[in-house]
Order: sequence, then C-alpha cells, then structure tokens
Amino acid sequence: MKELSARLPRAVEMAHLLIRSRLCSGDLAVDATVGNGHDTEKLAELVGPEGCVIGFDIQESAIAEVRKKLKDYTQVELYHTGHQNLAQYISNSPTVGMFNLGYLPGSDKSTITRPETTIEALEQLCGLLRKHGLITIVIYAGHEGGAEESSAVEKWTSELDQIEFTVVKYTFVNQRNTPPSLIVIEKKG
Repeated sequence: MKELSARLPRAVEMAHLLIRSRLCSGDLAVDATVGNGHDTEKLAELVGPEGCVIGFDIQESAIAEVRKKLKDYTQVELYHTGHQNLAQYISNSPTVGMFNLGYLPGSDKSTITRPETTIEALEQLCGLLRKHGLITIVIYAGHEGGAEESSAVEKWTSELDQIEFTVVKYTFVNQRNTPPSLIVIEKKG
C-alpha cells in the first residue's frame, strides 16, 4: 500500500486548487474581498501579464497595503469599495471570482462581511461569470455575525437554478473551533 504524506487541503487550499484548474493566462479574475492580498496575488500569477485581476475591499488600509505589495503586477486593479459594487467595475465576463468572508486577520474584528452585501455581490458575479466559470466562497463562521452570514450564503446558493449552476460545499465535519468551509459555484455551459 502506498504511504500518503499529504493531508486533505483546507478550505482556502481547495479553493486555490479549483481556481488553478480553471484559470488560464489572459483571463479575467475577481477578488471580491482583497484583505491581505494573498488570493489577489495568486490570481495575478495565474492570469499573467496578459490577464486582469479586479479586486475590492471596504478597508482603505487593506487596499493601500496590497497596492504596495503587488506594485509590480500591472494586471491588478484594486478598488476601495464594497464587493456589492463590483458590477460597476467589470465590463467583461470573468472566468473566476473569489470571496473570503469574515474579517481581515490582524485588523478591526468589527469590520466584517455582511450577508446582504455578500449576496448582492454574488448575484452580480453570477450574472457576469463566463460559462464554465467558478466562484469560490470561503466562509469563516466562527466570529460574531459569521454564522448568520454562512447560513444566508448557503441558503442563497442552494436556491440557484440547477439548470444554470452547480453548487458544492467542502467542509471539515469533525474539527473544533468552527473551521472555514468552502462553497463553489460553477456556471454551466
């Protein structure tokens, strides 16, 4: 029997694996919650200089820090606005979109994503997404307001028309401290 050394991927790692399988050089990608810029940078590497990453965050300090961090990535456009405004900034069909819900680690824990704006952003992105495109939603539910947002997002995604979309959920069921879960939306062809 072959000995396995790798562990199962965590929610963010699984999101990255799925995004990597779908995104190509020259594509358009959306980071709906820029935060510390890790996903933004990953997307920029995958789309290459011929592609484009459009990112959003409501925290001006996050946008400023990520601008500095990614100053050499000319394919990245960052906007200091809520993700519920993303349709105003996107004119083409993205291949992927990424969401990390909750709060920015190391910052004010009272500044969190909210179900109303998240669902509005998801509705817009689902309408813009190209065929066979993916939206990954990593949900951190262990903070105040997190369980409500998780429940609202799961309910909303479960009601998407199965003729147009496939939705899956990836979660660890035997972990303490409310581990993050991943919901993935695929737009059918």
